Amino acid sequence: MVSEGGIRGELIVNMTKKEVVAAALPLQEHWLPLSNLDLLLPPVDVGVFFCYKKCGKDLTFGSMVGVLKKALAQALLTYYAFAGELVSNPFGEPEILCNNRGVDFVEAFAEVELKDLNLYNPDDTIEGKLVPKKKQGVLAVQATELKCGGLVVACTFDHRIADAYSANMFLVSWAEMAQSKPNSSVPCFRRSLLNPRRPGLIHPSLNDMYVPVTSLPPPKDPEPDSDYLISRIYYITSEQLNNLQSLATTTNGCRRTKLESFSAFLWKMVAKHAIINDVDKNITKMGKMGIVVDVTKEHFLGLIDWVEAHRPVPGLAKIYCSGTEDGPAFVISSGQRFPESKVDFGWGKPLFGSYHFPWGGDAGYVMPMPSPIGNGDWVVYMHLLKGQVELIEDEAAHLFRPLTFEYLDQSLNISKEC
Repeated sequence: MVSEGGIRGELIVNMTKKEVVAAALPLQEHWLPLSNLDLLLPPVDVGVFFCYKKCGKDLTFGSMVGVLKKALAQALLTYYAFAGELVSNPFGEPEILCNNRGVDFVEAFAEVELKDLNLYNPDDTIEGKLVPKKKQGVLAVQATELKCGGLVVACTFDHRIADAYSANMFLVSWAEMAQSKPNSSVPCFRRSLLNPRRPGLIHPSLNDMYVPVTSLPPPKDPEPDSDYLISRIYYITSEQLNNLQSLATTTNGCRRTKLESFSAFLWKMVAKHAIINDVDKNITKMGKMGIVVDVTKEHFLGLIDWVEAHRPVPGLAKIYCSGTEDGPAFVISSGQRFPESKVDFGWGKPLFGSYHFPWGGDAGYVMPMPSPIGNGDWVVYMHLLKGQVELIEDEAAHLFRPLTFEYLDQSLNISKEC
């Protein structure tokens, strides 16, 4: 969490107020078990933030925060799980206690103007400053006033409770509550939809992808001067994306999607970094690339059965915990449905929004999202090893361009407003 007067890098963020926002009406206390798919996730948090320019002279920071809190209390009536807290059941597994504990809501002030906010390097400006550290509950919220009168609204979710799809639904509903609109979508907490089969049917390939945590070796101490993960945000023009797609098209005319083409290019960059640095002295390990979109319903049903067969011992995706052991690894999660333009609380659409997910695993994490400019460009959040990022910036600077407000200002006229 931001600390009062805390400084990291050049950005100063002061916490001015903290309170707990609960659902607008009392809720009957009850337990909500996690699904078997949820039990596969480690206890990590995912952040998301939105930047808004100053909206008129009459709309103050205090009035905007009031709108946010009132709408949040309304949204928690439907998304009641987000107002609860995670506790352990008698078997040591996490479950949600839906007790309307509420959501920690922090108000803060940042000594920076919106146009000067360094979005390219979120490690220095976003992490632990504009995106809150969640200490309790399932969700934490922070509203930060900028020196120019702009606003940053950020959330941190427990990833075991909310994936990007669920978080997107909540964010849109929250914004709809702020404008007194009806909910366009309602969450479903029916765990019976993900019940294991009797008897279970587990494909052997699942044992290559997931592992019980009791089978993991003890964590190794980092070696001196070892590489480490950093976060960066880039934009890629639609022209470059089309070029990538053309290059990935095979001679027999099989047309690859932009996401497939982008993934293949990024994998080549990461593999090249591994070859240059002679990672593991084993080039054959670098032939693995999976497109998750190709997995079937049977895969997920089998995965539910796999978790059931190992309970109460938790399972974990091997890529999360052993990326460096089995060669370089990273996850690409498509954020093309990121509802940035719909997160309007009544003072206009955000100038920019992004997920922020330094997830703590050994592998990298990449999320391409649509640019707010709406011209077919992408904004890409990347959490990769520093050496990998440096190679990508050296050899693919034409493709991965640091996100700046000069880029956003092309059509959003930020400098004239804030």
